[in-house]
Amino acid sequence: MAGKKRVLLIIGGGIAAYKSLELIRRLREREISVRVILTAAGKNFVTPLSASSLSGDKVYEDLFSLTDEADIGHIQLSRDADLVVVAPATADLLAKAAHGLANDLASTVLLATDKKVLVAPTMNVRMWDHPATQRNISTLKADGYLFVGPNAGDMACGEFGSGRMSEPSEILLAIENALSAPAITSLSPGSLKGLKILVTSGPTREPIDPVRYLTNQSSGKQGHAIAAAAAAAGAEVVLVSGPVDIQDPTGVRVIHVETAAQMYDAVHGSLPADVFIGAAAVADWRPETLADTKIKKSAGVVASLALVENKDILASVASAGSKRPKLVIGFAAETTQVLDYGRRKLDSKGCDIIVANDVSAESGVLGGDLNTVHIIQRSGTESWPKMRKSEIASRLVDVIGSFDHGDKK
Repeated sequence: MAGKKRVLLIIGGGIAAYKSLELIRRLREREISVRVILTAAGKNFVTPLSASSLSGDKVYEDLFSLTDEADIGHIQLSRDADLVVVAPATADLLAKAAHGLANDLASTVLLATDKKVLVAPTMNVRMWDHPATQRNISTLKADGYLFVGPNAGDMACGEFGSGRMSEPSEILLAIENALSAPAITSLSPGSLKGLKILVTSGPTREPIDPVRYLTNQSSGKQGHAIAAAAAAAGAEVVLVSGPVDIQDPTGVRVIHVETAAQMYDAVHGSLPADVFIGAAAVADWRPETLADTKIKKSAGVVASLALVENKDILASVASAGSKRPKLVIGFAAETTQVLDYGRRKLDSKGCDIIVANDVSAESGVLGGDLNTVHIIQRSGTESWPKMRKSEIASRLVDVIGSFDHGDKK
């Protein structure tokens, strides 16, 4: 991200508030400054001293503080930030924001801000499912609020269901996407409006027997970041995702798959599209036969596994005839000779752009937050410096926007 970014973090009153302290620490590690507003309910779960120590800044609590209002004021708090984040976002905070209430510092800032707002909800599953909460969520999404989570799982109250606040790593990715898309891209937020963009992301899993499978270490972070950046630029985005441990991007239609065959079917079932971006690490092979029961180990016998080749998704999209997208972008994840193999793939697959990168163990790309890529076209190659995957996603949106897409829908 160009320049140091600033987040205004509102910590609401939920048991998940302890995760917000970890979030502050991770943001500071990435040189994103954090200023904290702690609600009265939030102070029941974390202390102002903890939040202040981790953020390295004063914690704001009182709407009617004479010193705070004279020094910064509730209007200036939001204007000084690049993004407002509410984590935990309780049902009460969501209701206040949806209805424009402003009876404390947090809700007043939310009403006064002109910046993007990202919320990470947390509440009991019955509260989350209540029609009133769902109405409030619909209102906030219509107002442009961004959401991350909630996740499903066991709750502190002993129940199970949706309502757990997303993990700090998931919220961090959503923050980076929200900060990077408008900051890096030179295009306006609606610059890709009218385009349908189809993205693949993550690994695939090819089952061997009921308990084993072949897969790879792809985290899906790059593909998900691309989908989020394209959606932020106004495109209609369909994301076909293999099994990943990260949150679905906001404003994107996501199709979850497991195997390469399922991904192939989902991709072709989602055509036509204006742009295709094959960022998934699709398995090249699958076991020839799938065992009905667990394959047992036999003493002295080395099991063998016969493999067959999966259908080539990228090549099939690039040769899809009348359904071929105007722009087909593939990824070449290599461990050696990155540029050479990338150029060969550009020709062999019949695509328009190859994004080549080094995924050797020492690169730290697989599963990491950073990447170094080379944009290979027939007209030449452009090498980008190492940067966050969210930044690469936003730059790629710039590249997409620079192409002549003809008449948009």
